[in-house]
Formats: sequence, structure tokens, C-alpha cells
Amino acid sequence: MTVRAKKHLGQHFLNDESIAQDIADTLTLNGYQAVLEIGPGMGVLTKYLLKKPVATYVIEIDTESVAYLQANYLNLASRVIEKDFLRYDLNAVFKGEPFAIIGNFPYNISTQIVFKTLEMRNQIPEFSGMFQKEVAQRICSKEGSKVYGILSVLVQAFYDAEYLFTVPPSVFNPPPKVDSGVLRLIRKREYTLPCDEVLFFKVVKTAFQQRRKTIRNSLKIFNLSDNLKANVIFGKRPEQLSVQEFITLTQLIESNI
Repeated sequence: MTVRAKKHLGQHFLNDESIAQDIADTLTLNGYQAVLEIGPGMGVLTKYLLKKPVATYVIEIDTESVAYLQANYLNLASRVIEKDFLRYDLNAVFKGEPFAIIGNFPYNISTQIVFKTLEMRNQIPEFSGMFQKEVAQRICSKEGSKVYGILSVLVQAFYDAEYLFTVPPSVFNPPPKVDSGVLRLIRKREYTLPCDEVLFFKVVKTAFQQRRKTIRNSLKIFNLSDNLKANVIFGKRPEQLSVQEFITLTQLIESNI
């Protein structure tokens, strides 16, 4: 029995065992006793995760893949979650305990997976996985880069992001039209920001919605005082600001509200 890749689910099954092993080995196994794989398909990555000294869970929306996994990985069967990752309350399984996330993520929901991870950052000390290459590069990029944006800042505020290696289309069935990239996120020791975190998210998203404008012009919705806008930071464009400068910017706005 094999599983047919379904276009509407964004499925591209990895068929290179050495790359699967390399992705599994990105986990440091520090600070958690469980790992959740998103979209395991036919388990090419899962089999290597099951060798790790942590409890492996998988979450899969495709009923055909679920049946395959339960039939072929008997030691995993009770830890197959047949749910939509984006809509499922993961604490129905993890009960508030920490866990890592890993996967060969469907390109069509990969950024949404990252945003849900950020929402659960208190429980997710580590995150490894494969994205479309340009998305992986964007997440890991630094200020000054043309691809530096909302994802870069929000992820790097809480995690150290590292681009690990590139994967060609030829190792997938069916092959995607673009290269893939594997990254690893390790949560910072201090991951509580010294500012209002809800406001921080709003400031970052609002600034990059008009990325060609200076901060002074892109953040007009905050009704900032002229005295505050005289600060040199407001004369920069969003891609010029480091994560720390975005935190400083949020603190300045917070003091103005």
C-alpha cells in the first residue's frame, strides 16, 4: 500500500532516506520529552524520530496517510492524531507540557504553522522543519536583507533561527517546482519581551505593510507625538530595524499611549 500525494493538501513526499535522517537529527532533544511531526505522509521522517529518546506524535489530516501509518508503524498507532494542526487544540494531547515540532511542512500552510508555533511559544522550545527555500530564508534573514520582514522579526524575537541546508526538488514525489530549505528554531533563554507583546506584534505587522515608507509614516495609526517622531528610529524603514530596535520602538510607542 502506498499513499497518493494530494495536490489540495500540498503533499510532496520526501523519498530520500539520508535527508530524512538529517532532518530528524536537527533536533537537539533539550528541554522536552515529546516531539510532534506535522504531516508525516508515509513516515519517511517518522521512522527516524521513533529512534529518538522522546515520545513521537504525528498529526495528519489525510485519512489515507493515517491508515498507512497505523498499519505500518504499530508502535506509533496510539500517537497518530487525525486532526488539522491549525485548528486542533494541541493541549488535548500535551496537557501544557513542552514539546518540539518537526516536519516536511506543506508549503501552502507553512507560514500559518509558524504563527501557531509563536502563539504556543511557552510550550515549544524547539522547531525544525522543511519549507519552501525562500520562506526558510525569509524566516532566518537579518535586517538589511530584501527578504527581511514580519516573519523574520516575530520569529527571531523569541527564537534563534538557523538555516541549515537546501533540498532539491528531485528527492520528492511529486517534485515541487522550487528548492526546499531546512531550518531550526531554538527558543531563547529569555523569551519574554521587555514590552507589551501584543503591541509588539501590531507594530511589526503595521510597519511592514508599508515597508517602503519610514516608520514615522507607516505607523501614523498610533497618533504619535511630534516629539516622539523626532527620534532617529522613526526615520528608518522597517527592513533597517533589528529585532532589538523593534522592541525599543514598541517601548517608545507604549510610553506615548
